[in-house]
Amino acid sequence: MTSREIILANLAHQNPDRPGFCFSQPGRKNDIFGTGLGSSETYEPMRKLVGDMEYYDDEWGNLWRRKVDGCAGGEVCEPALKDWKQLDSMKLPDYDNPKRYESVRAEFAKAGDMFRLASMPGWVFSTSRYLRKMEVYFVDLVEYREEIDRLHDRVTELYLKMIRLYAQNGAEGIAFCEDLGVQDRTLVSPSMWREIFRPHYLKLTGAAHECGLKVFMHSCGFNWALIDDLATAGIDCLQFDQPTLYDLPALAEKFRRHKVALFSPVDIQKVLPTGNRAFIESEAKRMVDTFRGFLICKNYGDLQGIGVKPEWDRWAYDALLRAAGVSETQK
Repeated sequence: MTSREIILANLAHQNPDRPGFCFSQPGRKNDIFGTGLGSSETYEPMRKLVGDMEYYDDEWGNLWRRKVDGCAGGEVCEPALKDWKQLDSMKLPDYDNPKRYESVRAEFAKAGDMFRLASMPGWVFSTSRYLRKMEVYFVDLVEYREEIDRLHDRVTELYLKMIRLYAQNGAEGIAFCEDLGVQDRTLVSPSMWREIFRPHYLKLTGAAHECGLKVFMHSCGFNWALIDDLATAGIDCLQFDQPTLYDLPALAEKFRRHKVALFSPVDIQKVLPTGNRAFIESEAKRMVDTFRGFLICKNYGDLQGIGVKPEWDRWAYDALLRAAGVSETQK
């Protein structure tokens, strides 16, 4: 089977020869060719250092900060949409500029037999909560519902255009990040998610599926209460970095029932940071054994941010290969 066929078979629960692999380090197995938008014609990135803090902006106009020696991302410290009076005049990124997709088409032309996955810069919840700042946004969901609905509509309409442009330029799937959970529960109740967010998911995943695209969703935290809803709202693959937050056999059964695939590294919270080789290797094998048939294994891109040494990550990778029955010569 080709790399593309392996990914599609895992997504469809079609008893593939092996799990999919998506490892960005040179020399490691990779079945997925990923890319994102080309440069904007209306936005010039800003970065500056102030002591041990780095400040930078994004295309929506939010200001972010992070510790230089910390994680790669950080958090919004100054949102773009400080007052609802700014909503109607808020300038949107030029994600719908066809010129930004010329590089996407050129990159995907290099993919060969790999699965072509395009990166979305956000989704309805994640983008909106950054624009308002998280603690303000949660109040907005209750107190400013009319404004929230208008904001969500604007975000969704822009991402609908982006999904269609990705499809026109060679993508076979889209991937987005939308962290919906904390350590032991979801950030919003299932009833609120269904009322406010489900209609937007259905529009976005519906457009993707109409274009022949698979939908990959990253979400950190414990999302158990929403997994059924996410699956029925059109998510084809859930990317969890902390799979051991869940009862793995129960999670696997839920994924089988909905024909959803798991896209995951060896757990980045409870496993990789231990530095315990035997434990890391046994958990890698357990993940493969539990989700075999609908699994795509990956690396985590910010080892420094989670306190993991490169050799610990290598133990996990080698153990995944062994569990999958892939030899070094097959890499």
